[in-house]
Order: sequence, then structure tokens, then C-alpha cells
Amino acid sequence: MLKFSRFPTLLLACACMAPLAGCATGGTKGDTAYVARDVSSLYGAAQRTMQGGDYVRAAKLFDEVERQHPYSVWARHAQVMSAFNYYLAQKYNEAISSGQRFLTIHPGSDEAPYAQYIVAMSYYQQIADVTRDQTTTQQASEAFNELIRRYPETRYAADARLKLDLIKDHLAGKDMEIGRYYQRSARWLAATYRFRNVVDNFQTTSHAPEALERLVESYLALGMPDEAWKAAAVLGKNYPETYWYRQSLRLLRSEQRHTGMWTAEAPKPGAVTPGATVAPAAPEGPKANAYPQGRTPGGQ
Repeated sequence: MLKFSRFPTLLLACACMAPLAGCATGGTKGDTAYVARDVSSLYGAAQRTMQGGDYVRAAKLFDEVERQHPYSVWARHAQVMSAFNYYLAQKYNEAISSGQRFLTIHPGSDEAPYAQYIVAMSYYQQIADVTRDQTTTQQASEAFNELIRRYPETRYAADARLKLDLIKDHLAGKDMEIGRYYQRSARWLAATYRFRNVVDNFQTTSHAPEALERLVESYLALGMPDEAWKAAAVLGKNYPETYWYRQSLRLLRSEQRHTGMWTAEAPKPGAVTPGATVAPAAPEGPKANAYPQGRTPGGQ
């Protein structure tokens, strides 16, 4: 499971946004979440419980604010704070449920971008390594894209764009893992589908050069030398200084020497073949599993 740093101070200040919170009374450690109390003392108890580090109990107390006082000015903010505390407790499914419920009831609220961010980060924290199922990774991608679509000018959208770059690299890494497995099993056609997907849909990730080189390998194994030359040409155009381009040249030259299948019209490595799609060069960046460290939304 991925880990991230704590919320920035500005986000953590969200806990103190409710009116009159500093005047709240009551709410000792022995209180239960279900004792009926006036709204200010109940909210104050939830805040103090959160500050004491008992995040699950704090989340339940914030839920009680909404349940016992649904029409108060405290209730809406308490819903967001419930999602936040479930997140801090690493109860990510509960955080997602709480955040999505808030978004359903208050889609136009000023706090809606924050709630959507908690939902997205709760999926993000559950991303598994590339050897495992990536359903949660895809859900994180969809949640961050929804955040950017609905609230493009917020600070949360800016962070979502950074997270999406890492998610794309991770998803590309999954395709590479499967493609390499197919190669080891000599299932060359299936391998080309995976490597082609990386080249077509994740061309700005760190995996694109290797995907192109492995397309050269797979096409040669399938007896498709023209396609191998095209993949090498794109590789040479975009990543001429990489190990993967040098390796593709070695493979093509070896194939030419041993089979004699190449003609004088065969394209030279590094020359872009007419009709070949040139992928934009991938920027330097973190690898597929190089996620920031920490455990709360906003970790950079």
C-alpha cells in the first residue's frame, strides 16, 4: 500500500473551520458517539477526539453531528470532516463512502472539491504494485479526472494532475509486466497488443522506449520485419541515446546477417518510415512505483 505525508497545514486547518468550535464544551474521552448532545458540544468533542489521534471515533462523532443536527450550520462541514478522519485512520472504503455521500447531497458546495480530493486520494492510497490487479488504480485515475473536470481551477486539481502522471506510469508498468510475461511464454501476438497499448496510450511515460524495443523483438519473432523496422525508427527518432534503441539496432542487424531477408529498400535504423507514428518524447520523471511517501492527501 502506498504511503504519503500528512496534509499541509492549510488543509489541516479545515478542522477548525466550523463556527464557534472554539467555544464547544463537553465530550470527554468516555463519551460514546450516540449520546444525544447539543450541536456545539458534540462537534467540539469530535474535534478534540481527532486532535487526540483517535480518528475512527472522531469520524463517528462527526457523523453524529449530521445525524442528530441535520439542519444545523455544522452538519455539512461535519460530513467532510468524517471523510477526512476515516482517511487519517486508513479506513479508505469508509472515507470514499462518506466523501461520495457528501458530493451527492452537496455537489455545489465550496467544500465539494475537497471531498472529491479525499475520495480520489483514498483510491490512490490503495494502489497495488504492478504485479497485482489494477482496478483501484483505474478508479483513482477516474476520480482524479473527475476532480479536474469539475473543479479545474482549485489547488486540488493541480495536485490531481501530478498524481495522474504517476498513475499513468503505473498503468503502463502493468501492461509492460504482462507483455514481458507473454514474451517469456512465446505468445508474441499477445505481447504486441500490450506493448502497442503503452506506445499508443502512455507514450509520455518512462516505459515508452522499452515498449518500442520489445515491439521490435515481438515483430521479428512473428516474421514481420517491416513492422520491426518501423518501431525501431520511431524509437530512434524519439529516444536515440537510450539502451533500448541500441538494443533494437543489434537485433535488426543480427536478423539481417542471419536471414538475409532485408533488401536494399529496407529503411535504415533511425530513419522515420513513411506512415510511422512518432510518439512525443517522454519527460524525465519518476518510475512506475516512485510514489511520494506519507499517508494523507496532499503529500508531495
